[in-house]
Amino acid sequence: MNNFQLNSNRMTAELLKANELHKVDPVFGQVSFDGHEQVVFCHDKDTGLKAIIGIHNTVLGPALGGTRMWNYTNEWEALNDVLRLSRGMTFKNSISGLNLGGGKAVIIGDAKTQKTPELMRRFGQFVDSLSGKYITAEDVGMETKDMDTVNEVTKHVAGISVERGGSGNPSPVTAYGVFMGMKAAAKYKFGSDNLEGKKVLVQGIGHVGEVLVQHLTESGALVTITDINEDRVNQVGAKYGAKIFTGADLYSADVDIYAPCALGATINDATINNIKASIIAGAANNQLANEAVHGKILKEKGILYAPDFLINAGGVINVYSEIVKWTNAQVMEKTENIYNTALEIFKFADDNNITTHQAAFSMAQKRIDDAKNELKK
Repeated sequence: MNNFQLNSNRMTAELLKANELHKVDPVFGQVSFDGHEQVVFCHDKDTGLKAIIGIHNTVLGPALGGTRMWNYTNEWEALNDVLRLSRGMTFKNSISGLNLGGGKAVIIGDAKTQKTPELMRRFGQFVDSLSGKYITAEDVGMETKDMDTVNEVTKHVAGISVERGGSGNPSPVTAYGVFMGMKAAAKYKFGSDNLEGKKVLVQGIGHVGEVLVQHLTESGALVTITDINEDRVNQVGAKYGAKIFTGADLYSADVDIYAPCALGATINDATINNIKASIIAGAANNQLANEAVHGKILKEKGILYAPDFLINAGGVINVYSEIVKWTNAQVMEKTENIYNTALEIFKFADDNNITTHQAAFSMAQKRIDDAKNELKK
């Protein structure tokens, strides 16, 4: 379980005080550094580009992961983020059965004011210089048009527009994967994957959340929705006949399934003891504030947690389809398989008396180790 332990604190980044920095190895000594194969620092004076590309593992295939543009407090924070996120992509791609490794890129800067086509093209040239070892895609602070700009200078990019031969909006595929993971959790917990009459609370109704609400409504679930955007709540509520949550504490709501689809870390010290749901299955990333601590508490409380990086992998499956030229039907078939993988993970966790998060990580690691051993033969 060492791999899991290493990862269990990935959300609690240790940022050092400036006067302590000289005491620490700047890359290999980073808290989030975990055997990364390559870390590339990219700089261009003319466009103002400062970027870091993290390639964690390429045993299963080229490292795929999005580019995030964020106004980091300092370079230390940016490096920590790219190391943490690239490692996470290794496990997400592995558990999804894709022949891809894990990578990620961060561009330091304000996406609203500092992002230009010239900067994106220059970044694309750095990606291209890696000759396909890293394939980029969009993440926070990026849009499809930015990937199209990167595509002008490199073919090693996915998530481009349909007009340029891309797979388009991945949200419907992501939502379908979450729905499949939720059905698998219901099957394991309640003995049936029929969601008719089940009370489901969906927190966050963006692109993915709305499609999930649609699937749930069509399957006869009793859906309650909540979002910080009131107009959006009213609009989606009216469209699907979903109930709007009005209580004081959504975590203590009397529901069967809680689906976090907004920001991560909603399962934390302040909320975990209030949760009444029997199942947690949603689209948000990093739902557990501390994977080791909160995963264990959920297990002790008898709440079945569907690991986020497995059930929200529809988006990365959609992006992968561009690389391997899958049809829409093949994408949906691969996404549907999240159901079977989730059932395997739930059983593996119970059989080994570990959390579902640990189970998912160890299964992902095993696939990488097996592939590595094959290469040695």
